[in-house]
Amino acid sequence: MGADMVRVRFAPSPTGFPHIGNLRTALFNWLFARHHGGVFILRIEDTDVARKVEGAEEAILSSLRWMGLDWDEGPYFQSERLPLYQEAARGLLESGHAYHCFCSTERLNEMRREQIRRKMPPGYDRLCRSLSPAHWEERLAQGITPVVRFRIPLEGQTRFNDLVKGQVTFNHSTLDDFVLLKADGFPTYHLANIVDDHDMRITHVLRADEWLASTPRHLLLYQAFGYEPPQFVHLPMILADDRSKLSKRHGAVSVTEFEEQGFLPQAMTNFMALLGWSMDDHTEMFTLKELVRYFSVERLARTGAIFNREKLEWMNGVYLRKFTVEEFVGMALPYLGRDLPPSVSRPLDRDYLLQMAPFIQERARTLGEVAGLADFFFLAEVDYETGPLLKGMEKDARKQGKAAAEATPMAVQALDKAMEAIQQAAEFEPEPLEHGFRALGEELGLSAGAFFGLLRVALTGRTASPPLFNTISILGRGRCLTRLKAARKKLS
Repeated sequence: MGADMVRVRFAPSPTGFPHIGNLRTALFNWLFARHHGGVFILRIEDTDVARKVEGAEEAILSSLRWMGLDWDEGPYFQSERLPLYQEAARGLLESGHAYHCFCSTERLNEMRREQIRRKMPPGYDRLCRSLSPAHWEERLAQGITPVVRFRIPLEGQTRFNDLVKGQVTFNHSTLDDFVLLKADGFPTYHLANIVDDHDMRITHVLRADEWLASTPRHLLLYQAFGYEPPQFVHLPMILADDRSKLSKRHGAVSVTEFEEQGFLPQAMTNFMALLGWSMDDHTEMFTLKELVRYFSVERLARTGAIFNREKLEWMNGVYLRKFTVEEFVGMALPYLGRDLPPSVSRPLDRDYLLQMAPFIQERARTLGEVAGLADFFFLAEVDYETGPLLKGMEKDARKQGKAAAEATPMAVQALDKAMEAIQQAAEFEPEPLEHGFRALGEELGLSAGAFFGLLRVALTGRTASPPLFNTISILGRGRCLTRLKAARKKLS
């Protein structure tokens, strides 16, 4: 395979926002082109005017840029190339490989209903296939606008070698005479796809597995035109955990939504590369440069790839921890600004953020989680039930042979002593604070788990948080006293 030969394309349709499957196809095409020193072409297949979604085209371009997938040619727009497809259809009519079909929508719908009723495979019944050119002229003179259908050979087979699946065979008897050109003059996917791939000198078509059934139609079209077909690579399906096709109910959201949720492009690229490809049976972390180096069609899987969101979140967390604290704060700021409650004043204090960021960075899996992990550092007051506040104290009371009701006065006393310690602390740093509070806990006859658990809930409103004494140090004396007083009031 000569490095100067490879030309591939990503050809999305703006009928929806780009999802994992779309971008995985784009990524594999891009990696294949870059690995072989070839050309990556972007083509927008926008001929389905009725189903076009506002903003989808911009989302496609934005998602590619976000992931770092630059294109060498394009974007080309099929809507700007209509004369090419119309001319190609005329050529097939003249060569006898296509014919005019004058069947009405009503007739076709009735035909399909009858096929369903009789449990027959769906497909055009070829009513217009035998019409002569004279009949065509007569119908056209009546003002009936036909579609153009391809004339599938009634017998024989089409065989091809897929670079992933190997030898594939389709019987022509399973194919119907599909539409090439619609009545409005717009091409179907099948016609425009073949005309463009030939015109753009595409050497390899890497596309989703769902297009495998269309490949015999495409090869017959190549043959009818007298074109040399590209090599085909049908990529493994992306499946949910239950091995069904991935859908929105499994969390298959658009790539734009993954960005909004705080996933990093580096993690998304790495994760998507492993949906159907592997370098070996153990390596999981790759830079984009490493993926270009190692990517090969030979290592593509033949079976479906499982989309595991937990793994994506884990991988994203690994990438988040690769950044410096300053970089992490810079990335997290837009999400904090968006997600922290309105009561938190803006702009956020960057120095204050830099103090807490290392502890949030350790735990965050996405940037979208940062506000939820860090909000107690900013809130004027924290909200919680008394149950978590007293949980450890109740255990200590039972250990001491006391009734569970004794936990409340024990907690009130502990909070009073903690406020005294906060007020009197000479050094408000984690190490001396921990030393002082451990000694205080022993003096009160409380276990570290019960005493520190009480303080954690009172100060943060949650049972799990960054290290307690780092948290106390960052919150500062004033905030800590306010929250301990509020906890005492809650228990009173």
